[in-house]
Amino acid sequence: MASFPPRVNEKEIGKLLLNLVDHTEVVRDLTFAPDGSLILVSASRDKTLRVWDLKDDGNMMKVLRGHQNWVYSCAFSPDSSMLCSVGASKAVFLWNMDKYTMIRKLEGHHHDVVACDFSPDGALLATASYDTRVYIWDPHTGDILMEFGHLFPPPTPIFAGGANDRWVRSVSFSHDGLHVASLADDKMVRFWRIDEDYPVQVAPLSNGLCCAFSTDGSVLAAGTHDGSVYFWATPRQVPSLQHLCRMSIRRVMPTQEVQELPVPSKVLEFLSYRI
Repeated sequence: MASFPPRVNEKEIGKLLLNLVDHTEVVRDLTFAPDGSLILVSASRDKTLRVWDLKDDGNMMKVLRGHQNWVYSCAFSPDSSMLCSVGASKAVFLWNMDKYTMIRKLEGHHHDVVACDFSPDGALLATASYDTRVYIWDPHTGDILMEFGHLFPPPTPIFAGGANDRWVRSVSFSHDGLHVASLADDKMVRFWRIDEDYPVQVAPLSNGLCCAFSTDGSVLAAGTHDGSVYFWATPRQVPSLQHLCRMSIRRVMPTQEVQELPVPSKVLEFLSYRI
């Protein structure tokens, strides 16, 4: 028998369903678990992340503590098992969302980290920082696999906070798993390939603050400080069969399991995004 969705009462459109009150400072970011569980995580300047269950009337399930300063942004891995949170004091944290415990703290940035995003297969993690860099990490090992610099030559760690006209504000992974977009204070939006250390395309953008790809990856939207939203058609490239196979494998296998596969070393390097 066919089932039909419940009819929407027009009087309830726009009705406030829940008011989640517990943070003591500004809430900077929100992210839903991709598995449809209606688990919501909020990141705040009160140095905490809070986990809410919207199926249970917005009950706050857990407070994640570890940041010593403001938390700017957070993102779930595609399988909802892991959460990344970034903030002031160069902090990048990875959390186990089954146990609500910290997995590891990633060290490498030299200034506040303000944005993060997982690749569609969960094998890579991109973080953007005021140190003028975007790092691509292996979240399963904590290794930095790639660095996308927005200032050349890159500032030394002691002067990393001085290049504020190159601060990176946002980073977003495309759904093809091959491209990353970044916004910086140098009035540019950049499109990167994960296997190239220079932008494949650059476009002008003043006062950029945040960006996100459309579901099919064909459009990038960017919001600015002055309240505008801009859209670009993104560089299109048909992913290779090799890459599609790699993404299929990495969706279900973390790096440690991949490294135990009885395959040639070059194949292991490819599957681990090291070539």
